[in-house]
Amino acid sequence: MKGIQRLLLLVLLFTLFGMGSLFAQTTTGNQDFPTRSTQGTVRVPTPQAPPVVPFIDLTVRNPSSGKEVAFSLQLLLLLTVLSLAPSLLILMTSFLRISIVLDFIKRALSLQQAPPNQVILGISLFLTLFIMWPTFQEIYDNSFKPLSDGKIGLEEAYTQAEKPLRLFMYKQMQGNPNNIRLFMAMRGLPKPNTLADVPTYVLIPAFILNELTVAFKIGILLFIPFIIIDMVVASVLMSMGMIMLPPVMISMPFKLILFVLVDGWGLLTEQLVRSFF
Repeated sequence: MKGIQRLLLLVLLFTLFGMGSLFAQTTTGNQDFPTRSTQGTVRVPTPQAPPVVPFIDLTVRNPSSGKEVAFSLQLLLLLTVLSLAPSLLILMTSFLRISIVLDFIKRALSLQQAPPNQVILGISLFLTLFIMWPTFQEIYDNSFKPLSDGKIGLEEAYTQAEKPLRLFMYKQMQGNPNNIRLFMAMRGLPKPNTLADVPTYVLIPAFILNELTVAFKIGILLFIPFIIIDMVVASVLMSMGMIMLPPVMISMPFKLILFVLVDGWGLLTEQLVRSFF
């Protein structure tokens, strides 16, 4: 009985000793860690502020003056012009003629996938920038730059931007003014004596028709030597009895050889650029 009491007393003493040491460690905050260990603390991260979403208020109200009505119409007109900008770039510059001629030379060489259409359009775009750069520079100096500086208004900026383009289109039709007369007659307008007598809505379709005509004329001239090669190859194959062999497969290498030997890309580009000046 005494042994059991002693055993219980020892267990009680060990328990009290362990609780005292644990209490001392929690109160002092110091603890001996093993070698090569780091002492860490548990910190609650500060919650981040929620993202701020801007509030956009678009209100529709009745205009209070005629200036606000005019500004709304100008804004609508500007958005319309921006949406039509690709068409204006294609139809009112040298892009139309260049792209059609390059497509003609691709078909004359009997090429299907080389060069791709994206390459043809890219070449046409940069040649257009090369040819139209003086016109674009004049538009920037006389229209866009004074408008951004606040020296002129929107209406005057439009007039200054229209002049170089009208002059460029008119120069391309000096040798063939029949297109202008055609559209003027269809509109019921008198015969023009100068460029100022031709409205812009008449000048643009006349210029487009002129560019299509010139591009097709150049395409016909490009087709002639390659058609001769096709005819010669077809005659040789028929005389040899090779009727089932397509002449295009045999004539295409000869076309490419001739085109490369005469520096076709250089001559074509030079003549295209010179045709605008």
